[in-house]
Formats: sequence, C-alpha cells, structure tokens
Amino acid sequence: MIPERLARALHPLAQAPPGEAWNHAELKDLLPDGGLSLRQAAVLVGLVDRPAGTTVLLTRRTEALRHHAGQVSFPGGAIEPGDADPAAAALREAAEEVGLARGHVQPLGYLDPFATITGFHVHPLVARIDPCFAPVADAREVDEVFEVPFAFLMQPDNARLLDVDYRGSLRRLVEFQYQGYRIWGATAAMLVNLRTRLEEVP
Repeated sequence: MIPERLARALHPLAQAPPGEAWNHAELKDLLPDGGLSLRQAAVLVGLVDRPAGTTVLLTRRTEALRHHAGQVSFPGGAIEPGDADPAAAALREAAEEVGLARGHVQPLGYLDPFATITGFHVHPLVARIDPCFAPVADAREVDEVFEVPFAFLMQPDNARLLDVDYRGSLRRLVEFQYQGYRIWGATAAMLVNLRTRLEEVP
C-alpha cells in the first residue's frame, strides 16, 4: 500500500464527513422514520503492515449480541456522550473489544459514512495498527480476532454480489469468502467503499 495515496483517498481526520450515508437512499424505505433517527456509531478499519503485506484487522462477534451476532465486523459500536468525536468512539470501542491501546494505533482519516438496516449511521475510521499489537478479545462481545490480507479485500474479483430478500424488498449485498470466514453486509460494503475511494485517486 502507498501511504500517501491512502491519505488522499480518505476524508480528513479533523472532521468526520457530514451528511447522509452514501447508501441512505437504498435503505430509506427499510429504516425507521425513513432514516431520520439513526443512532450514530463508529468502527475502526485497522490496517497492519506485515512483512508479507498489509492486513485488515477483523473480529467475529459473539452469538449473544443484539446486533450482528456471530458476524464478522470491525471493532466498533455506538457513539457515547463522552466521546469527543467518531474517531474517539472508534478508538474507545477498539480498546474495549480487542485491547487496542492508544499507543498502538495511528488514525488516518474517514471513509464515507454508512447506514445499516439495524438503524445505525456508521463513521468508519481508517487507522494503522502497530504490528507488535497483540489483541485481547473481550469475550462478552468478540469470539475471535483475525486478519485478512488487504490485497485480497481490494481485489474486485473477490467481492461476490448477493441478491437477498429483506422484508419483501430485494437488496444487493457484497460478501468475501476467506479461509472459512464470511465477510459480508456492512463490513464488506465499507471495504468496497475503501477500494472505490482508492481507485478514484491518482
């Protein structure tokens, strides 16, 4: 990965991008109040520079969670009143869920905001994670922490399109299959958004 190119592809760290999520129109008819009362949330899209290439840090959620149980996702959650901004929320959630200390992470900037069918307006924060970081999963929320090669996730041929019926409406989703892990839904869509933004910069 070229760090300068990545930096140009992201929204500035100083302020999370305002306005509606990039997929808001697609979900408008499926969201409560047409998406007017979405809860603000943030996730950490963590990149780890390994000798064999950059990887993306992901988690597999526990089956006991109310939202996205058992699914692969980024560390993250709802923005709380004590969080200064979405970046602070993403870093706090990553510390709580996988033990990521502030000294092991370098925030870089934001992807476009994303709306979920569970009622969240998500701000994805992209950050570099120190390769020395050893995750410690919070068993109440996370069953597993693992990494997937960045190059695999940025390869368009690895993103499979799915048509699914949701509440009587046909929705098109994206999924990746990697060594037994199914990465789909919001997480896959955010990764595609990252790829798209990288493709748009020289």
